[in-house]
Amino acid sequence: MTEQEPDDKTQGILGFPRIEKIPCARDAVLHGAGGSVAAGLVHFLATSRVKRSCDVGMAGFVLTTLGSWFYCRYNNAKLRSQQKMIQDGIKNKVMYEGTNLDPTRKARDP
Repeated sequence: MTEQEPDDKTQGILGFPRIEKIPCARDAVLHGAGGSVAAGLVHFLATSRVKRSCDVGMAGFVLTTLGSWFYCRYNNAKLRSQQKMIQDGIKNKVMYEGTNLDPTRKARDP
């Protein structure tokens, strides 16, 4: 037992977390790879400069990855807040159903 095995399946190589377990990370890296290829290829076809095209490709990777990451995280946060609001509404509906504080009861009674 000289080798240390990670306790859970989320640990990857050298203790870094596995990328497929982090929300939005996998999609962001895949979008970044596509953006990298597209940016580098377009720049190479326009200028025929290999080194500069590699630099543009790397910049395309970083920008596309970060853009995709923040967009996905923003949508997930918005979805979580909507789910929380709906859960609170359902909880209040169950709690106040049949009492004088029931908003649907006030709407029906003149």
